Amino acid sequence: MYLSKLFIPITKDLPTEAKIKSHQLMLRTGMIKQSSAGIYSWLPLGFKVMKKIEQIVREEQNFIGAQEMLMPTIQSSEIWKESGRYDDYGEEMLRIKDRQGREMLYGPTNEELITDIFRSSVKSYKSLPQLLYHIQWKFRDEIRPRFGVMRCKEFYMKDAYSFDLSDDEAKKSYNKMFFSYLKTFQRLGLKAIPMAADTGPIGGDLSHEFVILAETGESQIYADKNIFEIDLNNYKFNDQSLKKMRDDFSQIYAVTDDKYKEEEFNDKVKKDNQMKTKGIEVGHIFYFSDKYSKPMNCLIDDKDGKKTSVKMGSYGIGVSRLVGATIEANYNNDVMKWPKSISPFDAVIIPSISKNNKENLEKAEKIYKELQKQNIDVLLDDVDENMSNKFKKHDLIGVPYQIIIGSKSDGINLEFKELNDKSELLSLDKIKSKLKN
Repeated sequence: MYLSKLFIPITKDLPTEAKIKSHQLMLRTGMIKQSSAGIYSWLPLGFKVMKKIEQIVREEQNFIGAQEMLMPTIQSSEIWKESGRYDDYGEEMLRIKDRQGREMLYGPTNEELITDIFRSSVKSYKSLPQLLYHIQWKFRDEIRPRFGVMRCKEFYMKDAYSFDLSDDEAKKSYNKMFFSYLKTFQRLGLKAIPMAADTGPIGGDLSHEFVILAETGESQIYADKNIFEIDLNNYKFNDQSLKKMRDDFSQIYAVTDDKYKEEEFNDKVKKDNQMKTKGIEVGHIFYFSDKYSKPMNCLIDDKDGKKTSVKMGSYGIGVSRLVGATIEANYNNDVMKWPKSISPFDAVIIPSISKNNKENLEKAEKIYKELQKQNIDVLLDDVDENMSNKFKKHDLIGVPYQIIIGSKSDGINLEFKELNDKSELLSLDKIKSKLKN
């Protein structure tokens, strides 16, 4: 992509309405544009990052055997009345009526809808277990939307649901999701801590939040630093190993403020290992047994032919929220460095250009075509602008690698720089090798 052709409305001024760094940077780099309070349009740069996150989430869900589907954003109120949540959910639910006067709602979550789909399709234990997920827009009418995409009204989420015959089998599904979430965040370049958490309006008696450390986070967290020492590579993808994995995490103290008790914290964690800080919730998993299947009469035949309520779990990852959370975890002053797995581009070519000398641009175009042949997603800055402004702009955008064609480059070697690091002179072949690796 040529920078001159990219729709990227960069602004110099700091947006007054943005209070945290991710919101400021996303507005300044033209990743998003506010449509109304808590509702944003995703522009090409931001949308590209979000879709890369979505693909990693999808791949890790598929790996554990979850099957992708798609549910609508608009739901009937009837199934919510069956579960008892229609009146209880509160004013965050956007209630509407169609032209026939039927009560509808913009889905804030999907437990009722997936239960309705399942009960009409599965009747026997022989079809279990099932893991189903979708990635879809959701809406919650936040009374005070703030912090950009971190707490807004309309957001993009992955929701998964498990269906099992018994509590024991259901916990195996829970452990698979626990593992999948840790792998997902690892691939996103984030260190997420699983923490025992309150179940909230979803309900149930088993719940974990996945939290990344950030001073701008809304969650107060208390943890033993030893939790960072657990290596996910030590566990295999089978029921026994996954149970051990969750047991190992559970033995190390890590909770949000809902579960925090000072005496327990001081008793279980040595002073030197105590960590009290803030974090951002990027995922939440719940096991709620028959909380929805029982009132909605979602029954299956067990091995003895008896009707029993299917056991369910719910698992969410905020895909759009992860864009902002990743910025909060990685920015340094006004330099935003994307993890390589989700960067909008693999590298940017920055040639020194003047009206009287197009030689550097011609050289940059040859390199651009060569990198494209290697399936390297590269941005070429073909804008006639002084180099100081170019560097500030690309530091702001946060592409992890820069190929600079200017006074330091010679006939064979090019100036190559990883963001926030010193530059070095490398041949094009070595640059290609670095980028591909």
